[in-house]
Amino acid sequence: MILRLIPALRSAIADLWISYFDAGTGPAIIEFYTGAIPTALGDALTDQVKLGTLTCSDPAATQTAGVITFGAITQDSAADASGTASWAYIKDSAGAIVNAVDVTDAAGDGLIKVNTTTIVAGGPIAITSLTITVGGA
Repeated sequence: MILRLIPALRSAIADLWISYFDAGTGPAIIEFYTGAIPTALGDALTDQVKLGTLTCSDPAATQTAGVITFGAITQDSAADASGTASWAYIKDSAGAIVNAVDVTDAAGDGLIKVNTTTIVAGGPIAITSLTITVGGA
């Protein structure tokens, strides 16, 4: 499937998306999980394990021509559990889910890339950068 949007629409969608990340009174967060992404966002988690939480800048991101670029993301210096990170929720500061994204190592094609998806309890979880591209940008 190919979807290309005019630049003004890409920017408008990106601005709206960022407003969801920035809802609430504090920074957005990114929670890493094992297992499969729930079919519907907000469905009860079953065998997925929360590995840790990273904190975004506030505001979380900026956009140019539909490309959303997150600011500095503070690592989780001590992961909650051990496991293989396969996806993450991005939530606003009140804990409302904005979206779920796949996680891969640097060689993969996940939206979030980490140096290793093998997370060890008590060890760090870090993202060096995060961008989201709105259709056709």
